Amino acid sequence: MPHDVFPRSEYESRVERTKERLHERDLDAIVVADPANMNYLAGYDGWSFYVHQAVVVTRDYPEPVWVGRDMDRNGARATTWLAEENMRAYSDDHVHSPYDLHPMDFLADVLEDLAVDAGRIGLEMDAAYFTAKSYTRLRSQLPNAEFVDADLLVNWLRIHKSDREIAYMEEAARISEEAMLAGLDAIEAGVPEYEAAAAIYDRLVRGTDEYGGDYPAIVPLMPSGDHTGTPHLTWTDREFEEGDPVLIELSGCRHRYHSPLARTTFVGDPPDAIEETADVVVEGIEAALDVVEPGVTCERVEREWRETIAQYGVEKEDRIGYSMGLGYPPDWGEHTASIRPGDETVMEEGMTFHMIPGLWEDEFGVELSETFRVTSTGAETLADFPRRLFTA
Repeated sequence: MPHDVFPRSEYESRVERTKERLHERDLDAIVVADPANMNYLAGYDGWSFYVHQAVVVTRDYPEPVWVGRDMDRNGARATTWLAEENMRAYSDDHVHSPYDLHPMDFLADVLEDLAVDAGRIGLEMDAAYFTAKSYTRLRSQLPNAEFVDADLLVNWLRIHKSDREIAYMEEAARISEEAMLAGLDAIEAGVPEYEAAAAIYDRLVRGTDEYGGDYPAIVPLMPSGDHTGTPHLTWTDREFEEGDPVLIELSGCRHRYHSPLARTTFVGDPPDAIEETADVVVEGIEAALDVVEPGVTCERVEREWRETIAQYGVEKEDRIGYSMGLGYPPDWGEHTASIRPGDETVMEEGMTFHMIPGLWEDEFGVELSETFRVTSTGAETLADFPRRLFTA
């Protein structure tokens, strides 16, 4: 029996909405290779995405069909809501095979069994774990099929969260708060960066007194010193020094749902330039959050940030946020709506975003972020954590 993360009815509703999208796009089936989308539709949860796997949804077949490695079939039994006949496993000689076998050969047989081998089949062409060889192998095995890029079909369904999804993100936010406190407490002059990372990881896994945490889709990011102008660096053996700015971006994770949080701290007394930049970031993020409400576009929210910081002669070209929630490595983002100029996605109640309007300059960076959900009255941030520059 699968664990009770969601009721079966919620999974069935997701599948029905997927089938409606298939009908709208005149697709007979979709092959879902993104692990987050596999989880969303079937509940499958395992660290097996390093080998080929998929969930297939067709317009006519009642349930999704999980396709994966034979040794992972028990994982499908443990975590999905699917019937036994809808867990199809390929033999281990397909894995990194010297025998000219490939998991897509097996998947082609499954698609033939589902009677869509000559139909229009959607593929997640830009998914991280769907390789170029997977595509060419499927085409060679199913010459009568028409393959269509349906990359974000399921992702756009995920942008609207149910009450239970929001509840898991709120639990993830409690873990984020604990982990951020642990990281801030660990940072001081003479402490190696990896010690702060270890303190953060400890809280990410230990969670709260009520529940534990899962592994996040992105490791804690922690550029420091001369490297805070670069947002995606991790920790090193280097010891923190007096005069170091340190950026911390992390996320608690609960049943694969995230609630990212970023803050900046300074080892010692921060110079005026960093304090002033932090004040600008805080004012900008608060102004942007204030205009969030159902009916507002993503680009309108970004414009409020941009106009606010422009008063101080500051510019930022990058997007300042994105839709997110359910995720597996390498990303917790949904790859759909972004808070940026030109994105006319209309915010609706139940959507969730990570707003991260950091300023990364050549000399230093300042980063603060909030995960928020769109409610009937505006933005509700999930974490309750001071929004300011910290000092160590």
